[in-house]
Amino acid sequence: MGVPAFFRWLSRKYPSIIVHCVEEKGKECNGVRIPVDTTKPNPNEVEFDNLYLDMNGIIHPCTHPEDKPAPKNEDEMMVAIFEYIDRLFNIVRPRRVLYMAIDGVAPRAKMNQQRSRRFRASKEGVELTEEKQRMREEIIQRGGYLPPEEIKERFDSNCITPGTEFMDNLAQCLRYYVADRLSNDPGWKNVVVFLSDASVPGEGEHKIMDFIRRQRAQPNHDPNTHHCLCGADADLIMLGLATHEPNFTIIREEFKPNKPRPCALCGQMGHEIKDCQGVAREKKGQHDEFADTVPVSEQEFIFIRLCVLREYLARELTMASLPFPFDFERSVDDWVFMCFFVGNDFLPHLPSLEIREGAIDRLVNIYKDVVHKTGGYLTQNGFVNLERVEMIMQAVGVAEDNIFKKRKEDDVRFHCIYSSCFFILFIHSFIYVFIFLSCQSSAGPSDSTESRGVKRKAEDSDSEPEPEDNVRLWEEGWKQRYYKTKFDVDATDDDFRRKVVQSYVEGLCWVLRYYYQGCASWKWYFPFHYAPFASDFKDIKGMFTEFEKETKPFKPLEQLMGVFPAASGNFLPSTWRNLMSSPDSSIIDFYPDDFAIDLNGKKYAWQGVALLPFVDERRLRAALAEVYPDLTAEEVKRNSLGSDVLFLSRSHLLFDFIHELYRTESHEVTKLIVKFKDPQYADGFVFKAVLLPDAKIPNKVLKPGDWEKGNREPWRPQLGFNPNRQQAHLDQSGFRALG
Repeated sequence: MGVPAFFRWLSRKYPSIIVHCVEEKGKECNGVRIPVDTTKPNPNEVEFDNLYLDMNGIIHPCTHPEDKPAPKNEDEMMVAIFEYIDRLFNIVRPRRVLYMAIDGVAPRAKMNQQRSRRFRASKEGVELTEEKQRMREEIIQRGGYLPPEEIKERFDSNCITPGTEFMDNLAQCLRYYVADRLSNDPGWKNVVVFLSDASVPGEGEHKIMDFIRRQRAQPNHDPNTHHCLCGADADLIMLGLATHEPNFTIIREEFKPNKPRPCALCGQMGHEIKDCQGVAREKKGQHDEFADTVPVSEQEFIFIRLCVLREYLARELTMASLPFPFDFERSVDDWVFMCFFVGNDFLPHLPSLEIREGAIDRLVNIYKDVVHKTGGYLTQNGFVNLERVEMIMQAVGVAEDNIFKKRKEDDVRFHCIYSSCFFILFIHSFIYVFIFLSCQSSAGPSDSTESRGVKRKAEDSDSEPEPEDNVRLWEEGWKQRYYKTKFDVDATDDDFRRKVVQSYVEGLCWVLRYYYQGCASWKWYFPFHYAPFASDFKDIKGMFTEFEKETKPFKPLEQLMGVFPAASGNFLPSTWRNLMSSPDSSIIDFYPDDFAIDLNGKKYAWQGVALLPFVDERRLRAALAEVYPDLTAEEVKRNSLGSDVLFLSRSHLLFDFIHELYRTESHEVTKLIVKFKDPQYADGFVFKAVLLPDAKIPNKVLKPGDWEKGNREPWRPQLGFNPNRQQAHLDQSGFRALG
């Protein structure tokens, strides 16, 4: 989800939703490694039925980690992925289902974000290579030493996209891995394993949600199934709430701010590449041994208990004196919907709503007034009531002018405080160095490490000036300047503004439907880089009717052409690649060598808006029609859409039944691997966003003191699901373990 600050905000506001995972470690006896026995009860004192893995959150850190040396080759990457899954299986110990979902071809609305990320990754990779070369030359000129560069091809993380050879190899390796675990690990023998690889359309987390929705709609579904979903994206919290399953837990890596990373040039810890001084002389010729000594701490995991979040939300959202019975499940859906306004993967957030400024709390307060006035909720089963949404937007719009002014005042105040603190620190450092040098008369100032440190701080304080803000939202005329600067149209152009608002309204309807019913349209996308203002949402009731029916996803190689920069064209067939680079290509404008990044009021480039041209689907398909005949048999296979695969071991209760359906030979079979398709429902079928009958709400865990703000800091979360375990201290960030 496109809200970098959402999890931080959530964990501070509702701290008891998080507990630390208890992880049992394997042992070693006489040089032989003894693995963990996952058939034993879960040490977290809770038993999970189903474990779902959003695999892209595993693949990326295993193939190009940020805090340790990267794997040397593809084999090492696969082993790292296997070990990561083993750790998660050990912690969670699912008893019924393991579902592994890799991102397949995404809806067009998501492809625009993927395109932005991949173009950025390519651009940053080139810039990093150039910076490393420049710094290497500078260090050597100063007489410093750097180990010889390893001659190896840079791993292009863009290959983690459906349709590439890497993803095809990964699918094959995961099949081998699952078959091996089913044969050799007793903890796997009664688990049904599903693998939805990159050939199956859909984002990983949404394939998982579709699986859960369709299982919930079956008459034999257990409404008290305990689900555990692994992934670090904030939208998983929303998706988990949207299932209305009472026992839903998310497991993710514990976030540790300011985690040290090795320098990309010399491999040492403690500095960035721009501050690199090279390797110490005594390390010369020992780079390999040095690299192996870089300390790497194993990442720990935390559980996010959505049943506890539901407790918090029940208190937050419950409304008294309503003219109708309060429905908590409907209010949860409305809360999920309102969170879309502060950011998501498919729409830019509204300029006046920032999560750090309390935007969600503001929306909740307005929402309660709207429900009282209108006598109804905003959403139902993934469908939106636009009249009530307009009332919320207009209420936000009334406050927009004050929001922008307060934002500027807070920014000025912060810079004043920061500058004052930095000046005091600089003076103290200068005095310290002056006294030190006075006592060390034999040492010249140019040889002093402290002197260099003060100089560096002074240089850092004189950093590059922030880009000029031509919009100036805090001054009169902000709306006119915004539309002129961002869209290059006059604010008086009411037709254009209405077009932007209509597209945004369609987007809100699309996103909510995507969360609750599945993909309503594979081709819809928001065709602008920026959002309208809340005050622009007027007369929106008739702006949306229904999405186009019978839309189909791109094929894998077609998506690669839609999201890849020319620099990653090596993953495509040669004639397809030429369309990205040849001056004669009819779609060469889709692949700019360079592009602007609008910081749009943010501080860092990764937070800005990449101003890339949108891909015209009709032009793209017309260009590809000419090169489709050039595909080899292997490329045709990689360009086709696949199916989920189901794995069963011989000991599973379903084995004999399924084996009898497919048996063609009489030889002994130890495991089954078959294609799987979710239960199908007629067009127009609506999955109900309700708590199922016979579902048992977990016992409440929050105490009166948990609601008091003073008890939130310092926060002391429990270890595992047992409240009587020894507690662990956390720092003021709200979710970083210190010990």
